[in-house]
Amino acid sequence: MEYLEQAKTFLATRGVELGLMIIKAAVILIIGLQVVKFLSRTFSKFMDSRNFDASLKPFLKSLFHNILLILLILSVLATLGIEMTSFVAIIGAAGLAIGLALQGSLQNFAGGVIILTLKPFKVGDYIDGGSVSGTVKEIQIFHTILATPDNVRITVPNGQLSNNSIKNYSANDTRRVDLVFGIGYDDDIKKAKEILLNMVKSDERVLADPAPSVTVASLGDSSVNFNVRPWVNRADYWDVYWDFQENVKLEFDKNGISIPFPQRDIHIYNEK
Repeated sequence: MEYLEQAKTFLATRGVELGLMIIKAAVILIIGLQVVKFLSRTFSKFMDSRNFDASLKPFLKSLFHNILLILLILSVLATLGIEMTSFVAIIGAAGLAIGLALQGSLQNFAGGVIILTLKPFKVGDYIDGGSVSGTVKEIQIFHTILATPDNVRITVPNGQLSNNSIKNYSANDTRRVDLVFGIGYDDDIKKAKEILLNMVKSDERVLADPAPSVTVASLGDSSVNFNVRPWVNRADYWDVYWDFQENVKLEFDKNGISIPFPQRDIHIYNEK
């Protein structure tokens, strides 16, 4: 009964005030969420109008949105009469504990900042990040989203990408196509080299500068191997690569030049 009386006394003296504080905090929260949503949309439109780098947009939008939410939560807590000094101290202690528990996430956040600052790649680039490769679709705060050539979505932690070597196949406008073709030892080397050179020079997609090269690379176990290295625009790389695989076989067949398969000579001795 004593506790009930104390509760009634408290409600009588502070109930109205407490209720008004809760209502006020609820109103600030509801209106604040709408304001945060509006400001986030406005910020996104601002970035679009200023032609921000597509790689930066998701990162900055997410960061801006989260900062606004934190400010809103602090305002709601202040409205409820919670002392900010004590609250900040609690946040600091909790932040230390959370930071130790989320070292990987903090590393990924730092990796995202490094990627967006140094820009080893951007949205639309095809990269190889060690164990994964694909076209960059989004660079977010904690991870980067890739799409493989067969349209599989890969989510890669930014810490992994920032701490490993990255091959960016889209960084330069031109690429060299490295091709290897073998002919038989009984075939005419000069004739085969002339055919390969004519094919390279007659292809409009092959660049004159840097000049393409056709050289004898090695004398293999079963074939004489040629290195064929034309330079092309980045967009033509795979078309040239696949077309040459087919067209060289057709030209060699037309000119009586063989492409040998691995073979061995077996000598049999009869011992008496």
